[in-house]
Amino acid sequence: MSAGHPNPYIRDIAAKDIGSAIAVAGHPIHAMLVHFPIAFVIATLGIDVFYWWSGDPFWLEVGKWSAGAGFGFGLLAAVVGTLELLAVPGIRVRVASWNHAVAAMVLLAVSGCNAGLRLYWPETVLPNGLMLSVLASLATAFAGWHGGKLVFDHGVGLLISPRQ
Repeated sequence: MSAGHPNPYIRDIAAKDIGSAIAVAGHPIHAMLVHFPIAFVIATLGIDVFYWWSGDPFWLEVGKWSAGAGFGFGLLAAVVGTLELLAVPGIRVRVASWNHAVAAMVLLAVSGCNAGLRLYWPETVLPNGLMLSVLASLATAFAGWHGGKLVFDHGVGLLISPRQ
């Protein structure tokens, strides 16, 4: 594919190792973990809408747990993803990796604010928590888009490393 590209810089990038350094039986751990914060962030938005429509305090409590779980799993995925970014040269040289990392850090910050708001100021979930949930969902989409580019366009974590 890019290995025979006439541009030597593209050939150099294509030749770098993109195999996962943090994996279980060849399956990248970061790719396995990211589904949890994505699901919790999107669920928190849905929960906020249910709370807005119903006013039932049950949804307020569920939203607190969902936002907290999204933030907690996001921290775990971020640590593993950062280690992967730093450990694998073929990931570091791709712009999509840095776009994904920055978007994920923004998501983590917004998600942490959303969880903290629900813990300490639950009376402000409407409108502040709802707006944070919308912002977190948009950041999730952006980070997910660039993460998908890494997997589907660049083959990160899919190809067998030359070390193996």
